[in-house]
Amino acid sequence: MTATLPEPAIDPIEPPSETGPHRRCLVSRAEGRREEMLRFVAGPERQVVFDAAATLPGRGMWLSPRADVLEQAIRRGVFSRAARMPLTVPPDLADHVQAALNRRLTDLLGLARRSGAAVSGFEKAQDWLRANRAGLVVQAADGSPEERARFLARAGSVPVVAVLSAATLGKIFGRTHTVHVILGPGRLARMIEIEARRLQGVADKG
Repeated sequence: MTATLPEPAIDPIEPPSETGPHRRCLVSRAEGRREEMLRFVAGPERQVVFDAAATLPGRGMWLSPRADVLEQAIRRGVFSRAARMPLTVPPDLADHVQAALNRRLTDLLGLARRSGAAVSGFEKAQDWLRANRAGLVVQAADGSPEERARFLARAGSVPVVAVLSAATLGKIFGRTHTVHVILGPGRLARMIEIEARRLQGVADKG
């Protein structure tokens, strides 16, 4: 059962500009880079739709990638105020956002594996670190803290993300489980880093 938000009579929110590299969050009013924010649009039946790839037509409604921000946007009727019309918010919108970002991240990691832009496993990943071939370290969120720290001793300033489980990483890389993945530098590594941080933000209920 969906909850229909009342049409606001006052205090509309000015939708953020759809031009330029930055967008402003409707809740926190903080600015962020377009690719790092969460975009929502009004669907054809006046429902709120999460636009994970930021490609759907319509005026975008942007949020910072944080669980508390998304919860406030739903609770405070922010989407209807920004759209200047009543919008229906799916009751599982937060879960849908998290699932969509999870799919994007796993799909990108699968692409990196198939293209040879990533390796998994402690030894192979360490070889890439020693050879300065690392653009991003992806670790299992449930991996041993001691093992993860030992691995990162060689990582230096290479960015590190840890949001997927060892079982999920293992499935992507054809193993039972995987704790350590290295991606070579480049656009794909940057995209994976962004998606991992967006997913981490909406998954963190603390």
